[in-house]
Amino acid sequence: MQILARLCMTADGYVTTPDGWPPQVIDPVHGPGSHGIADFLKTCEAALMGRTTFEPALTADRWPWPDLEVFVLGSHRPEGTPDDVTVDDDPERLLAKIRAANRGGDVHLIGGPGTIETYRALGVLDKLELVVLPFLVGSGMRLTDSLSSQTGLEFESSRPLDGGAVEIVYRVLPHH
Repeated sequence: MQILARLCMTADGYVTTPDGWPPQVIDPVHGPGSHGIADFLKTCEAALMGRTTFEPALTADRWPWPDLEVFVLGSHRPEGTPDDVTVDDDPERLLAKIRAANRGGDVHLIGGPGTIETYRALGVLDKLELVVLPFLVGSGMRLTDSLSSQTGLEFESSRPLDGGAVEIVYRVLPHH
């Protein structure tokens, strides 16, 4: 089991639009499986995210993680949360629940930079995948405002994607 964070970010370094949406949703090529996500999800069996990322899914037209077990880091269970979603406010306890349920697949760490930094600080984030989108938004949330500048990254691969985006995969180096 690996824990893999994958985020889209604009060419000017934002992981959200000014109004808080993931930036890929305003990309003309956005759609189910776009931006390399279909390939990425082939190895994943679980999704781990913070409550802020999770809550919009409760009112979405379609459930975003139909084939994944869902784990949410949050202080309370949002109303309408499906029964099979695991919610816990302790990141280490939630990680233990993920490991106990794991059948050998990877975990997609979705969400804001704060949640990603929580699991990086615990030393369990294996990869950081960035999809750099070919446009600018001017403001929003940056990954680097939350992720420690002490994070060691080792280049693994890169590839062009449809619509001019570029995927860059880094291994996250262990703490020293």
